[in-house]
Amino acid sequence: QNHDNKNNIFYSFCSRFLVEESGKNERTVACFIKAPATALENLKCKIANDTSSLVVDDSEELISNVISIECSDYEKAIPFPINIAIPFTSCFRGNYREIMVKVTDVNFQSKYLTPISLERYQGNHKENFAEVKIYQLGVFSVVSCLKKETFTVPNIGLLQKLSVDSRISFYYPPETFSSPAPMQLKVQPIEPSLVSTLKARHDMYHSVVSTSALVYVQHPSAQPFNSAVTITLPCPPNPEKKSQGDETEHARAITATVKRVAMAYHSRAVSASVRKNGENLSDTLKLLGHRNKAEGWKVFDDVIIQNARNGLVSFELNEHLESFVVIRLSFLLENTYLLLFAQALEEAVYSTMANVILYRKRENPYKIVVLLSASKELTWELQKLHEEGYFGPPEPTQQFPLREGEQIHFRFRGNIFASENGKDFRKVYRLIFHSQRKPRLELQTKEVDEFGNHSSPHYKGTAVFYKITREMITKKWEQPLPYGEYEHQSPLCKLALTLPK
Repeated sequence: QNHDNKNNIFYSFCSRFLVEESGKNERTVACFIKAPATALENLKCKIANDTSSLVVDDSEELISNVISIECSDYEKAIPFPINIAIPFTSCFRGNYREIMVKVTDVNFQSKYLTPISLERYQGNHKENFAEVKIYQLGVFSVVSCLKKETFTVPNIGLLQKLSVDSRISFYYPPETFSSPAPMQLKVQPIEPSLVSTLKARHDMYHSVVSTSALVYVQHPSAQPFNSAVTITLPCPPNPEKKSQGDETEHARAITATVKRVAMAYHSRAVSASVRKNGENLSDTLKLLGHRNKAEGWKVFDDVIIQNARNGLVSFELNEHLESFVVIRLSFLLENTYLLLFAQALEEAVYSTMANVILYRKRENPYKIVVLLSASKELTWELQKLHEEGYFGPPEPTQQFPLREGEQIHFRFRGNIFASENGKDFRKVYRLIFHSQRKPRLELQTKEVDEFGNHSSPHYKGTAVFYKITREMITKKWEQPLPYGEYEHQSPLCKLALTLPK
């Protein structure tokens, strides 16, 4: 413990809490806590990564261990506030994201704390630590999340340009609300490559040219709008406007229903269109949003969207939407498909394509490593495993989408089973996916029956993997591994494994 009375009216000590992670022999720095010595004696700290699925939301990325801090003697009062500093993995944040410390209580209610600092010296070099002042104990995690922009709309009105992207603005005319109204906004940018991927997978989305960012708005006072709010944001024009013949050819591939709808809607769509010199075709702009999460996505056909300069579009809203996105179309698309596209887009934004890798140690094929890798990092991960002496077969699985905090459970079938410690050969194993962390298990495999597979030079088995969504996970702080048979669920993928006799 290091003596330190900085920023405190009483003498306090800074204590480093070292804990052992399950399945690992080395000790890890869980956190630093700065508090009076009498308080430190009564604090108990542990790493609770098994619960990480319960502490993240869709737009968040976990970048630290999940830390549980409790008082070992409930009769002793903790003199709050105290300071804690949690190590985290540095990650690319960009303009739209920020690092926050998330505090989750026993009832799974969460709040966010802005770090006092993001670095501290360990010896003579800096390391990433998120330090916060806390007023309660609980479960703490460091997350990268969408920046929250907060402002209040006064009676005289307001033109608010967002700090995350000054091209996005909200104009509230005077007396839009009867009294000052606080607003909270978050912006989720949409990469053009994401739109291209969705179009490549589903031909029905071919007419989608581009989208704006996804904008999330909280309006806590829920006051009705007395006048319309003008929203301006980027929605890029078609970079390579194709010839009319090419567009018509693609239009023929879409259902006749879409064509009929296009005819019916054309006159209304002209006001929301941009025409380019010498072209008969026009881009159409559509607003999609939802008033609340329960209601789901809706197409707002009556909202006219105007093209402004430099790829900006603007429209007026006279009601509150919790989230919205503008979609630019090269030809009209039936609303049913638009709604499907919005759902697919939101799902894709918060998903990462991933693969399961199961490799064996070359000099000891009974030792295996199983890990989840983001598909874009697969080549790099395989190279690292080769350097550690791990090789296939089997080859990595096909890629599949995973959201933050989703789990992969797996077990072995056939004549092979596995253990983390060489003694307890468990039935089920778990990897929890976090895009900024590297879930990994090192296992010792063994044949179930040494006389089995008698006609083969190898023992044979299969690793069977199941995807567990966050909705399927019970909200309990104790997360024991299930030993169920998963009979109600189809496997996500399988990998064949052999062991030498």
